[in-house]
Amino acid sequence: MPMPPHGGTLTARVATDAERTRLLTEAAHAPRLTVRDARVIADLELLGVGALSPLDGFMGPEDYHAVVEQMRLANDVPWSLPITLPVSRDEAQPIVPQSLAALTDEAGTVLAVMEVASKFAYDKTREATQVFRTTDAAHPGVARLMAQGDILLGGRVTVLTLPNQQEFPSYRLTPTQTREAFRQRGWQRVVAFQTRNPIHRAHEYLQKCALEMADGLLIHPLVGATKQDDVPPSVRMRCYEVLMDKYYPRDRVVLSVFPAAMRYAGPREALFHAIVRKNYGCTHIIIGRDHAGVGQYYGPLDAQKIFDEFSPEELGITPLRFENSVYCTACEGMASAKTCPHDEARWVSLSGTKLRELLSRGEVPPHEITRPEVAQILIEAMKNKGSDPLLLNSTRNP
Repeated sequence: MPMPPHGGTLTARVATDAERTRLLTEAAHAPRLTVRDARVIADLELLGVGALSPLDGFMGPEDYHAVVEQMRLANDVPWSLPITLPVSRDEAQPIVPQSLAALTDEAGTVLAVMEVASKFAYDKTREATQVFRTTDAAHPGVARLMAQGDILLGGRVTVLTLPNQQEFPSYRLTPTQTREAFRQRGWQRVVAFQTRNPIHRAHEYLQKCALEMADGLLIHPLVGATKQDDVPPSVRMRCYEVLMDKYYPRDRVVLSVFPAAMRYAGPREALFHAIVRKNYGCTHIIIGRDHAGVGQYYGPLDAQKIFDEFSPEELGITPLRFENSVYCTACEGMASAKTCPHDEARWVSLSGTKLRELLSRGEVPPHEITRPEVAQILIEAMKNKGSDPLLLNSTRNP
């Protein structure tokens, strides 16, 4: 039996052709909101394809406050991150609850029609404290939160035009499509791997350990908005492709993109990543140290500990908790503190800073750290960029 979606039903919100024609006519007479926030645009796509099931739109006050305070929807279903549509007070003024609003991109294309159910103010400082565990403006998630509009609109959306479909079209699988891919392969136990970085040898080790206990692996790199110093998705995808071709059993791995934006919410985002991968049909997810973290805002194991706050039955997806992995010269292979008896002096690992220095000089890092084919792609990307924009953090899991 495939993994049931979160909340029991896959809630896809893309309009049929008939609905699209009707809603475009209705939207012509509705107030328009131009969506500029890359996070909101990404959430529209996720809502459209059903990745955010059981949500069918942006949160109203009941769900919003329950999630911020208790990490649950108003109906008590676990959910860790607010999914919201923030607008300025001026933008909110013509919007009337119990009416329609047209959500457009900057070119004026109608992305979605929203059945506005609520319009409410909210406490940004409280959200930052609860969700990000900090109000420090240096935190990228906090900075975006504080800069966004002061009013939230809640209500069901129907997506008319899925955004960003020209990017990685052959890898842009919906939850319905990944579930069908797993079904066709006969997979019952499917492990998800979330990443926003190129896959280095430690990542590869974790994935292959997971494959020993599962039927298949979903490598699911996030390709929405990230920090400026993260490796661009186009470069990362080339790295993933060369690894799939040379080092992975293709009949046991599916590579597909995850069109979400990063929040950098650490533990809460780790839980979110798990719940959403459940909607894609996964039964397990790899959770390493400092998953979805940034800076020093979260403890290295906080993203693993948060799963203990919920019962396995209500989450419905199992975290596979891994320590940092390294190459041990005494063991002559990949290992971790759990499996290696040798002194850390025998462990080969490079800091992100040192790795960038090697790549910027055109030097291939040790094979114990990254596959040479991946290193070459990153070196060429740096040369083409003409600077040192890339971040490959070999000391932290996804």
